Amino acid sequence: MDCPPERSTEPPPAPEAEEPAARLLWLLRRRGETVAAAESLTGGLVAAALTDAPGSSAAFLGSVTAYATAVKERVLGVDGALLEERGAVDPEVARRMALGVRDLMGADWGVATTGVAGPDPQDGHPPGTVFIAVAGPGATRPVARRLPPGLGERSRGEIREATTRAVLVALSEALLAGGIPAP
Repeated sequence: MDCPPERSTEPPPAPEAEEPAARLLWLLRRRGETVAAAESLTGGLVAAALTDAPGSSAAFLGSVTAYATAVKERVLGVDGALLEERGAVDPEVARRMALGVRDLMGADWGVATTGVAGPDPQDGHPPGTVFIAVAGPGATRPVARRLPPGLGERSRGEIREATTRAVLVALSEALLAGGIPAP
């Protein structure tokens, strides 16, 4: 009698994963690395997306929802003078949030989101002004990216969802740029 083939418990290959979070977690698990998130305008959506994906506990350490500017300073270590000078909606603030959460959680990677979801402007920035950042292992200068200006014409929920997706894709791209180690 033939035995059925053994089923693999390995997650699907990254290109076949349907959701950015599942693809990202697969990449992190392949590399044996971890991620933590610092979220402002997304308010926990990045953490929710990551924990919705199967196997997230192997790679996702946790998150800080630093919605208030003071939390960015006290918990994530963003310089108070920087926050006072530029406000919370700034690429350098995003970079420091990513570094702060990476170091706070002891993760290999840190990601961050900050910006204006609307409906009102903040710190002189219109809704849809969004910055994301990715801090890798040992990186002292994380990559920060401003999302395209067309976000301002979307609803608050759409801006937050687009930001969540963008930060997950940005980290996946960073992981892929470094290559995937052999199994």
